[in-house]
Amino acid sequence: MAVQPPKISLRTHFLTMSPVTRPKILHLGDEIEYHKDIHTRLLSQFVIIRPNPTNPTRSEFIRHLKDKTWGDFSAIMRPYWNTGNEMRPWDRELIELLPKSMKVMASAGAGYDWVDVEALAQKGILYCNGAGASTESVADMALWYIISVFRNMTWSSLAARSDSKLQWEKAHKQIAYRSDNPRGHTLGIIGLGNIGFAIAKKAKAAFDMDILYYDTVRKSKEQEDEVGAEFYDNLDEMLRHSDCILLATPAGETIITARTLALLPQDARVINIARGCLVDEEALADALDTGHISAAGLDVHAKEPGVINPRLRDRHNVTLTSHTGGSSLETVEEFERLAMENVERVLNGEPALTAVNTIMTPQNTTGRASGLINGATAKVEHRNGH
Repeated sequence: MAVQPPKISLRTHFLTMSPVTRPKILHLGDEIEYHKDIHTRLLSQFVIIRPNPTNPTRSEFIRHLKDKTWGDFSAIMRPYWNTGNEMRPWDRELIELLPKSMKVMASAGAGYDWVDVEALAQKGILYCNGAGASTESVADMALWYIISVFRNMTWSSLAARSDSKLQWEKAHKQIAYRSDNPRGHTLGIIGLGNIGFAIAKKAKAAFDMDILYYDTVRKSKEQEDEVGAEFYDNLDEMLRHSDCILLATPAGETIITARTLALLPQDARVINIARGCLVDEEALADALDTGHISAAGLDVHAKEPGVINPRLRDRHNVTLTSHTGGSSLETVEEFERLAMENVERVLNGEPALTAVNTIMTPQNTTGRASGLINGATAKVEHRNGH
């Protein structure tokens, strides 16, 4: 008589198999604070794992990946910019250790110079950033920078804090002769994606500045007309016509160099709210020394955190901040939401909200990954690590 296999109730089968078959999400960084409803929704669909410690070092993270401590997870979710990235940079050494089950990595932050998105794409992993979350905050900061470099606000602020009657009177009496109103001047924007376009709208509405822009993809006529923008397909030519140059491109090689600075008109201004690597700070200091550049504003720096070029740090015509362009509670909340919803959508077979790279497919014969960056197409291979 044949031995019958033991009977397994549907309830027992569900309880023992469901946690195994549900995709796993590796949650890096702090706990969810704002969109708890979305987090609850994720918990109903997926298994969420938080490492212990919650912010592992690079060596710890690599060891756990090799040991498969967290099993075959399908997604990495990093909802906050300040935590969960202690293992950076996300280079090929790290990416090659990710399980084959990985489909998506979603992180806070608009920039992605700390992660090799091409290496991720070659493993079939989609990378999603926080594009759009910080648009309003960064655009507001850019507007403040425009005022500062045209009106010498750093000089005025330093004099006011100096506890010196002489410095106060010097600023009070001399700033007017070295300052201009932004109105009627040309603003050359490098990168007219989400953030760049928001800056253009604010600068046009507030100051009626003439907007020029250079990008790899031209905006529609309707968008150009909205802000009165003039497109340049040649960066050098745009620089020659820009009273103030503003960098708003999320990644790339150094753009502001001794050569490109020399193309700007006499007394031009330079603002960088994008990435520190885009500006040769020594060349900028040289141009400020000669007076060819009258003022500069940098929210981002070549060496972060905390290392400011000493030739720029103490100048009264250079405005400096600590990479806080996007620092608002609204940005933090939106970063959190996008990280969770991007993971949820991809794991459920839906299009990601803010994909940076496209997954490599047999149809892609270029051997490279390309993607959408803030609404403008750009080749990923031109993004430098940082």
